[in-house]
Amino acid sequence: MIIVTGGAGFIGSNIIHALNKQGEDDILLVDNLTNGHKMHNIADLNIADYMDKNEFIEHLENPNFLTQIRGVFHQGACSATTEWDGHYVMANNYEYSKRLLTWCQTKNVPLIYASSASVYGMGEKGFSVDRNCEKPINIYAYSKFQFDQYVRRILPRTNSQIVGLRYFNVYGSREQHKGSMSSTPFHFNNQLLASDEVKLFAGCDGYADGEQQRDFVYVNDVVAVNLWFLANSHQSGIFNVGTGQAQTFNSMAQAVVDWHKRGKISYIPFPEHLKGAYQSFTEADISGLRTAGYEREFMNVQQGVTDYLSRLNHRA
Repeated sequence: MIIVTGGAGFIGSNIIHALNKQGEDDILLVDNLTNGHKMHNIADLNIADYMDKNEFIEHLENPNFLTQIRGVFHQGACSATTEWDGHYVMANNYEYSKRLLTWCQTKNVPLIYASSASVYGMGEKGFSVDRNCEKPINIYAYSKFQFDQYVRRILPRTNSQIVGLRYFNVYGSREQHKGSMSSTPFHFNNQLLASDEVKLFAGCDGYADGEQQRDFVYVNDVVAVNLWFLANSHQSGIFNVGTGQAQTFNSMAQAVVDWHKRGKISYIPFPEHLKGAYQSFTEADISGLRTAGYEREFMNVQQGVTDYLSRLNHRA
């Protein structure tokens, strides 16, 4: 059996979808379905069982809980970067992860977990997996950073696989439940359908209008990295997951306009409350991923958006 926590969420449900395509359905899906709309992410998936997150955490104290587990994809977390309840975030993202890691180590089960590129903060020192580059600026990022630090301390004395994946700006299918936290192409698509117009922030921090850059990575590529590590259980460590090539918001908006073959791009004033607290540039250093042996090429914005919008608008 394979366990996927956060299995009804964005990346978790895509991992299960990919596992199903490989013929794998002996899957335990763990999640919190307080937001019942997330069921739309999993209605087409085949799993062996569902378990509520809190019940799952309680069972982790039982050494006889589950046997013959091939691996755990730990995607479950409070992913809202706007959440400032530190007790809540640390309980969900740090303590939960530590308990699951301890259970996996006890049973010699591979753990592949979601970290975040938010650990790099404003990115003044770059985006390499290096302590000198890491300076989280919100409690979500700190919770991810601190679990990475915990993993770093125990990695030298562990036998079973532990992999932390620092996701950059992920976009793709099964993200509609995230609301304001959904990706830019999701919002751009909705804007264009509603008004024939895609709205971007005007320039800031020395960048021209819409020329701020992010490392946008398609969810299918993120899933492929996760599955590769499960198949290569001799590899452990913390790795960036991005394309390694920053692209502008203008290029993302243009890809949406090009797909629809209509619409225009306009610019709105840069929000005052974001000035000085906005990542104008991110770009993953994926040298560690390549050194580990991952060779597959990543889709660029034009390729990823074309595939995504065909699915989002039901033309695939």
